[in-house]
Amino acid sequence: MSLIKSISGIRGTIGGRVGDSLSPIDIVKFTAAYGTWILGESTETNNKKIVIGRDGRISGKLVQGLVINTLNALGLDVIDLDLSTTPTVEMAVGFHQAAGGIILTASHNPKEWNALKLLNSKGEFISGADGASILEMAATDNYNFASVDKLGTYSVDATALDKHIEAVVNYPLVDVAAIAKANFKIVIDAINSTGATAVPALLKALGVETYTVLNATINGQFAHNPEPLPQHLRELCNEVTKQKASLGIAVDPDVDRLCFVCEDGSLFGEEYTLVAVADYILKHKKGNTVSNMSSTRALKDVTILHGGEYTPSAVGEVNVVAKMKDTNAVIGGEGNGGIIVPDLHYGRDALIGIALFLTHLAHEKKTASQIRNQYINYFMSKNKIELEGGIDVKKVFTHIQKKYKKNPINTEDGLKIEFDNDWVHLRTSNTEPIIRIYAESASEVTAYNIAHRLMQDIREAMNS
Repeated sequence: MSLIKSISGIRGTIGGRVGDSLSPIDIVKFTAAYGTWILGESTETNNKKIVIGRDGRISGKLVQGLVINTLNALGLDVIDLDLSTTPTVEMAVGFHQAAGGIILTASHNPKEWNALKLLNSKGEFISGADGASILEMAATDNYNFASVDKLGTYSVDATALDKHIEAVVNYPLVDVAAIAKANFKIVIDAINSTGATAVPALLKALGVETYTVLNATINGQFAHNPEPLPQHLRELCNEVTKQKASLGIAVDPDVDRLCFVCEDGSLFGEEYTLVAVADYILKHKKGNTVSNMSSTRALKDVTILHGGEYTPSAVGEVNVVAKMKDTNAVIGGEGNGGIIVPDLHYGRDALIGIALFLTHLAHEKKTASQIRNQYINYFMSKNKIELEGGIDVKKVFTHIQKKYKKNPINTEDGLKIEFDNDWVHLRTSNTEPIIRIYAESASEVTAYNIAHRLMQDIREAMNS
C-alpha cells in the first residue's frame, strides 16, 4: 500500500492502514487541511466556492462523498462537476470564479489508486510552498470546522464540459472548417474513463462525424494499464489499421495526457505530441517554449527552427507552468503527452491538443505518419526501478554523480547527465515509489544501452 504526498497532490492506493494508503481518514484529513488553507487565502474576498470533479475510477464515488462532506463541514460551498476531466475542472474554477478546486484522479496510475489534485483560485496546481503549508496543517490536525448554521452548500454543474469544449473550438488557431472538410475517421481509446464522454463531444463540435470509441464504458475497470505507453496501445493500433482510420487517439483516465496512432498503425510517439502541436503553434505565433528535462530534445529543435528560445524545467506540471510564465512561452508541456496552451489556461489539456493537432493535419493535407516523419527521429528509453523501504535515494544519486563527474550534470531535478548529443535523466517519481530512468539518443540501441547502464549503476549503489 502506498501514500505519496507531493506537488502532484495526495496520491495513494485504496484500502489498507491509515497513513499507509489513501484511507477515508487520510482523505478527510488532507481535504480539511486544503479547505482550511483556502479559507485562510480568501479572508479578504470571503470566496468559499470550491469546484470538484472526478475521473471514472471505481473509488471515485467514495472519495467524492468524503471530499464534499468535509468541505461542507468547513463551511465551503461545493460545485460538483461529477464525472469530468482534469482540464475541465481547472477551467471551471475560472468559470465560477471559485477560490480553488480539487480533482479526484490518480491520472495514469492503475485502478487501485486515487488522488486529490489541488488547485488555487487560478485553476492551477498549488505551489510547492502552499503544498507544504497544507501538509503541515494535516500533520497537526490544525483546522476548525463550521458550526451547524454555517455549513457549506452543495450544487451540481452539468455545463462545464460544454463550456470547456466551446473555449477550445473558439480558440483562434483551431480551424473547425478545415477539420470538418478533411473528413477524418478516428478511433479513440477512452480507457473506461471520462475520455469516453469528453473526446467524442469535442470531435462532434469540431465537425468530425466518423469515430469509434474503444473501452467506452465508464466503470474504472481499465481494459489495460492506463498509462498511454506503446505496450498498452496494441488494441488501438490494430483497430486503426483494421478500420483504415485516419488517426487513433489515446488519453489517460483524466484526459490531460494525449498520444496518437498514425493511419498505418504506427505510434506517433507521446514525446512528439507536444512537438507537433508546438510546430503548428509556432508557425502562426512566434515565441518561446518549455518542457520538462525528461522530454525529447525535438521540441528544442522545432523551437530554434521557428526562431524561438527553448527552456527546460524540472519535472511536474507546476514547474513547467512556472517556467512558462518566467519565459513568456506560447506553448509548453511535458513529453508524456501533456500540452499546455497558456492563452487558453495553464494546465495540461488533451482536448485543446486534439483540436490543434487535427487542425495541423488538415492544413498540411498530410497523413499523421507523414507529419511524424518531418521531425528529427530521437529515440527514448523509458524505464523505472521500484524503491523498497529504507533506500536512501540521495546517497544513490551522490554515488552516481561521483561516477560521472567528468560529464555535464544538471541537479535541478534528480540527475540529468549529458553524453555528447545523448542524455539520461534519473529522478524519483512524484506519483509512484520508483526511480525513473529516461535516456535519449538519435540511436535506439544507444538510448537503451545508456538507460540500462545507469540502471545497473543504481542497483549497484543500492546494494552497496
